Amino acid sequence: MHSVRCAGCGRQFVARRQVPRQKFCSSPQCQRERRRRWQAQRLHTDADYRANQRAAQRAWRGRHPEYWRAWRAAHPQYVERNRQRQRERDCPRRRQPGDLAKMNASRRAGALHSGTYRLAPVAGSELAKMDAWTVQITVLSTA
Repeated sequence: MHSVRCAGCGRQFVARRQVPRQKFCSSPQCQRERRRRWQAQRLHTDADYRANQRAAQRAWRGRHPEYWRAWRAAHPQYVERNRQRQRERDCPRRRQPGDLAKMNASRRAGALHSGTYRLAPVAGSELAKMDAWTVQITVLSTA
């Protein structure tokens, strides 16, 4: 048996022989953190797992359609605080051209690339772009 530092709480603990790469102690908080990290990593790397989680969440929302409406009704202080904070986040962005949309979303600025793009009008003061088009652009020549 050897002593290991817990990746959750940082305390030393004796690892079990049956778990050769044990990194977390047995405290409930550390086990919860271990599962949280495992799920985050799995969501990041496994497309099937991500799709299954999305489907499960969609099914839950279908079985509980009034959940969020009831939650917001039961927590009016949170709702008002959230609305106020959203107004504060939006305020500086409203003064900029293009409002909340990125002016150049291309990661390769200056180059022409084939692909699917979303086109939205630049003019206007609305926050959401409701009249956007999805288009396929194919570069025929760069010269």
